[in-house]
Amino acid sequence: MKVLSRRSLGKLALAQGIVSVLGSAAIARDRVVRIGCQKYGTLVLLKEKGFLEEALKPKGVSVQWAQFPAGPPLLQALISGALDFGGTGDLPPVFAQASSPGALIYAGNETPTGSSEAIIVPASSAIRSVSDLRGKRIAVTRGSDAHWLLLSSLKNNGLTFKDVEVSYLLPAAARPAFEAGKVDAWSIWDPYLSGVSTPVRSLATGSDVGGGTQFYLARTGFFTDSRDLLHDVIAAVERCDEWAQANKAEVAAILARSTGLDLAVVARSVDKINFGFHRITPQVVAHQQHIADTFAAEGLLPSTPKVSEAAPEI
Repeated sequence: MKVLSRRSLGKLALAQGIVSVLGSAAIARDRVVRIGCQKYGTLVLLKEKGFLEEALKPKGVSVQWAQFPAGPPLLQALISGALDFGGTGDLPPVFAQASSPGALIYAGNETPTGSSEAIIVPASSAIRSVSDLRGKRIAVTRGSDAHWLLLSSLKNNGLTFKDVEVSYLLPAAARPAFEAGKVDAWSIWDPYLSGVSTPVRSLATGSDVGGGTQFYLARTGFFTDSRDLLHDVIAAVERCDEWAQANKAEVAAILARSTGLDLAVVARSVDKINFGFHRITPQVVAHQQHIADTFAAEGLLPSTPKVSEAAPEI
């Protein structure tokens, strides 16, 4: 057996050290943060402005973006491990936590904008109030924030889902159904709300039920294993919100391109928004728990999640 000299051992150690360093650099270059967004909101602006890429480039970390039609499928991708971070309304994370406990955490929220969601009927409809929805057909996206708006509005008026005919449709299918009169009402959020082409009347908005909050969610593994990157993402969101609040005309132009909606429609929607990132507070956790408890009582969740368990200090 050949015995290595001290000099040879030194060379070997140096070579191994170089390989180790190069390997670490390669791993760093291969690090990727995967963000899920919808067609509307701060994350679309973040993608457009490139603030996150700018922050992560010196670390050798790249960003991948994926777009979704609504919050529920976005969180399904997050739970499956296909995403690290994303944004949705208030109800999707409740459904996600109920079906997959421990899979995600709340990373923050935007300033609530209750007027950004509403239950609407055609302006010519004989339906004048939520109480008049008894026996009517209502379109809503299952597990969306508009789903919470619908349930809570019905309960506030002495009704339940058993008193109405609910059609679970994504916005792309719900809009033509509503405009063709195949459903009597539609519970929906912006920008689809502002983009309805026919005259409508609002029966209730998110402001009536404490709704209209956009949340940021992270995969639990991303939180535990890459907290430095999660902090970078949050900092980029905060920077983007500061920019957006000061540049609403450009915001409207970006979101009009993203959604394909008329600029004037998007501008009206953007005017409602007070952009601003907030850390999760006990009050926010309590309201999310109220939503969870209400849906669980209706038999609409497989379990009752404990929201506080998904709201760690970040």
